[in-house]
Amino acid sequence: MLEGLPEAMLINALALAVMMALLARAAARIGDVSFIDAVWGGAMAVLAASAWAQAADKGPRASLIAAMAVIWGARLGWHLYTRWRAHGEDVRYARMLGKARKAGKYGAAAAQVFAVQAVLLYVTCLPAQLGVLASGNAAIGPLAMAGGALWLLGFSFETIGDAQLTRFRADPASKGKVLDTGLWRYTRHPNYFGDACVWWGIWLAASEAGLPIALASLAGPVFLTFTLTRWSGKPLLEKGLVQRRPDYAEYVRRTSGFIPWPPKR
Repeated sequence: MLEGLPEAMLINALALAVMMALLARAAARIGDVSFIDAVWGGAMAVLAASAWAQAADKGPRASLIAAMAVIWGARLGWHLYTRWRAHGEDVRYARMLGKARKAGKYGAAAAQVFAVQAVLLYVTCLPAQLGVLASGNAAIGPLAMAGGALWLLGFSFETIGDAQLTRFRADPASKGKVLDTGLWRYTRHPNYFGDACVWWGIWLAASEAGLPIALASLAGPVFLTFTLTRWSGKPLLEKGLVQRRPDYAEYVRRTSGFIPWPPKR
């Protein structure tokens, strides 16, 4: 099952490096790196599809893992790309690279952003890549079924949450207000919670290939969950929202920050 795995992983790494280098040049030309968020989903879909294409055997479990990653990545990538096209540069990246822009060094800063993101993206996608390549002709067992169920929960949460937020933002009456209905009543970040469930689900399915694969790919969902809850996801986003929207502090007080839970009275 592991025959050809190192070669396939190397090919994926080289393909990702070329892809990110080209995108960094494009970002430098337009003076905006914030479409990198859309690249995350799309690039992980490409890595999973590439692993599946290179696999000597494409059994049910390998195909399930690849499908979960590709469907998730394609939807998220397209959603974030259209949002970027509609709203322009993300304020987080504008703030982060403001000094480089003023100093005329935006190109170098963009290259650095894409280089770092390439490494993090590759690590996050390890469960899909290793799971596909190590599964061979294996059938879908109980662990992969559980992973598929968790993936479905996360994908549904993320898709519905994104749709609710898109409708909210499109309504002129919502300007300056806080979305606290639908899934957003139970968690301040249904999309982040959905992301985490998706990749823990993919990791569970990949783990059915054996303990070495489970351990080798564990960094993916662990890092993603840390990023969403403690690093560049929730903390950075909420810092700006508290400053821009007076009602957001009260929303934070009564609403779960990540795991869905009934709001406090």
